Amino acid sequence: MAAWIAAGVAQAQTGALERIFRMNDRGHKVLAAEGYELERTCCAKDGQEAWSERVFVIRSPMHANQQASGLAKRLTSAETNLAALTPPRGRGKRQITDEATLVEAIDAVLKEHRVEGLLRLAWEKQSERKTQYVGRGRGSASREKRVIKQTRSHMTHIARQEDKIAALTQQFGWKAFVTNAGQKRLPLQEAVLCYRHEYRVERIFNRLKSRVHIAPLFVKRNDQIEGLTYLLTLGVRVLTVMEFVLRRSLGKEQATLPGLHPENKQKRTDKPTAERLLKAFAEVSLTIIKNAVGEVILRRLTPLSGVQEDILQRLGLGASLYRQLEIQNIES
Repeated sequence: MAAWIAAGVAQAQTGALERIFRMNDRGHKVLAAEGYELERTCCAKDGQEAWSERVFVIRSPMHANQQASGLAKRLTSAETNLAALTPPRGRGKRQITDEATLVEAIDAVLKEHRVEGLLRLAWEKQSERKTQYVGRGRGSASREKRVIKQTRSHMTHIARQEDKIAALTQQFGWKAFVTNAGQKRLPLQEAVLCYRHEYRVERIFNRLKSRVHIAPLFVKRNDQIEGLTYLLTLGVRVLTVMEFVLRRSLGKEQATLPGLHPENKQKRTDKPTAERLLKAFAEVSLTIIKNAVGEVILRRLTPLSGVQEDILQRLGLGASLYRQLEIQNIES
């Protein structure tokens, strides 16, 4: 990977990397990634049939900026903690008197913040002599005295090694993807954009675990486990289809839905999640009134808002399906 990154950095300096653009949420064309591809031959074991695969070495500018920002924060924190190791003399200020202890503490700080080799440090050993009277009581000219020598280590220099930091920053944002698909079937640009949609697959598993709670399964037999898994995956399919159908409808009409974000009622979105769509109907209730003998005399539904009717319409259901739940004056 280090060799691939080095080759990518060299090509970036000459402008030879292929640039990949996409449209962001605001409709602006932005640089999503840049990179190059190479081909290599692989073989699992000696004597087995070899195969060829394409390797995409890609750099994400956004990911690189995030890593650089994280490094800057770690460096600042490390500098603060290193300076605190050798505070000025004073009451309650614990001093490090042994150089080996100071070196050990410095190494611990650098390792904790993952900035080894990126800071240049210097310290010195300071000594101070104090004269004290031996024993208790007031001093006098004839009273015996003793000299106490106090030593401490003091940090004198903390500086960043900008050349090493710059070299490390150049390696930020790089990833490698591998495929056995041919160039005509999957060009580099389509491969990168396809990988960017990986979260859609991951969301399925996230919903299984966090929304329909596939674990733990309080069953014992294998057929029970299999049946419950089918049931829960069916629920995930409903969520997925609901989200897909509504987003497709909004995309065709270039429309947006308001009121799905409780923290910002004015916010509009063209990519609502199924969870937010369901939450939009959280206040819906069905009131059933019965007489003394238990006969239903009235069924009353909460009226739909404009957003709720729009959601049902875009899902292909319609408000009439909802209103069928409200049946008045039914005789048992």
